[in-house]
Amino acid sequence: MKHAETARKKAFIRTYGCQMNVYDSERMSDLLIAEGYQLVEDGNDADLVILNTCHIREKAAEKVYSELGRLRINKAHSKAEGRDTIIAVAGCVAQAEGEEMLRRAPAVDLVFGPQVYHRLPQLLSRASAGERVVETEFPVEEKFDTLPKERHSLAAQRASAAFLTIQEGCDKFCTFCVVPYTRGAEFSRPVNVILDEAKQLVNTGVCEITLLGQNVNAYHGANDTGRDYQLADLLAALAEVDGVERLRYTTSHPRDMTPDLIAAHRDNSKLMPYLHLPIQSGSDKILDAMNRKHTAAEYVAIIEDLRAARPDIALSSDFIVGFPGETEDDFADTLRLVSKVGFAQAYSFKYSPRPGTPAADSELQIDEAIKAERLARLQALIGEQQAAFNRNSENTVFPVLLDREGRNPGQLAGRTPYLQAIQVEAPAELRGTIQQVRVDRAGPHSLFGSLDEMPAMPSAGDRGIQMAGASN
Repeated sequence: MKHAETARKKAFIRTYGCQMNVYDSERMSDLLIAEGYQLVEDGNDADLVILNTCHIREKAAEKVYSELGRLRINKAHSKAEGRDTIIAVAGCVAQAEGEEMLRRAPAVDLVFGPQVYHRLPQLLSRASAGERVVETEFPVEEKFDTLPKERHSLAAQRASAAFLTIQEGCDKFCTFCVVPYTRGAEFSRPVNVILDEAKQLVNTGVCEITLLGQNVNAYHGANDTGRDYQLADLLAALAEVDGVERLRYTTSHPRDMTPDLIAAHRDNSKLMPYLHLPIQSGSDKILDAMNRKHTAAEYVAIIEDLRAARPDIALSSDFIVGFPGETEDDFADTLRLVSKVGFAQAYSFKYSPRPGTPAADSELQIDEAIKAERLARLQALIGEQQAAFNRNSENTVFPVLLDREGRNPGQLAGRTPYLQAIQVEAPAELRGTIQQVRVDRAGPHSLFGSLDEMPAMPSAGDRGIQMAGASN
């Protein structure tokens, strides 16, 4: 039984960056709820504030320090009121900065990396006793062995879609990326542990699961008999879990798109027809400089195999513009690849040097104005493709998971099988269900629709999933 004073404490978590950080914040929330904390949506009156940080983009650390400056003022005010707020920094910036963060931000009490948040209760106990704590080890197996099975935070959110981390770390060492240094070597969770967590998610009301990993399709986990499962095997096992209706995975690397995984997009009816497969550049010279270990032609061949297996698959990717040494001809190769492949959406960024990575030390850095001009051209092309993909969805009926409130009264929001955001005119009682939705109108970034047929309202304990005869 928790002490009364612990039960009254409030915790606030701010999450930056990727889906993996979202998952990590959810698991930290589970730990805190189990310790008697109340999660709040405003950090101003919280007893504990955690910034869960991302180090991928330029100036990520400086944004964190700016936020810490504001929190320092709040902490001083709370101390004057007799309440001592603990400020903690988690995630990849914490891993990279370590002791330096305590020096630069005196208000910070606790710094811990992404592989040690399972120790959060013990770390908070040390911080509450007045110790300024830094914990940046890589005990990834211990982390997943000791996290609580219960997903308290998801149940409280009435979540019908959730992330599930199956793999962490990276052995690829792309020359622009900090992940191998902040997340460590590749590690895959055991199959049965993942299946158990999926069942826990279903018990909270989840019916769509997105599998996460820095290189999720590099997954190699053992089941209880020692048999090695690759991602396609794991997806097949998850499809058999009662209550799991939809499966997705991200983020993938082209080198790990194996024939059996491509075939899974044809054979696994619960695997959604959408794939995020980053290439970063269309130039072989730049891909080599990035240490991607594949060519543009090899990437295109993978896309052709995917489309042969699943003709309706929608594709997304990542692009870095202005990588050191990129010429106008190299950038033209990227535009040609985008035109050739055709993407439902894509994410594109100007190259930003990450300290400690090989590319940051290159003498071939590109002028910011050139990077900005190239990025604008690339985003214009990607925007045209996304708008066309959305327009082609008009007057089409999709099974849509209505997983949250909509923008306006009388609306619910969700995602189509192709991960398009859609606003739907639907009653609140249908939140958490999959419904047949007709797309009435397409915007450049989202869709607007209405129920194709007015369904019966789900009864208590019934999510009302209506997938019979639906095309995934």
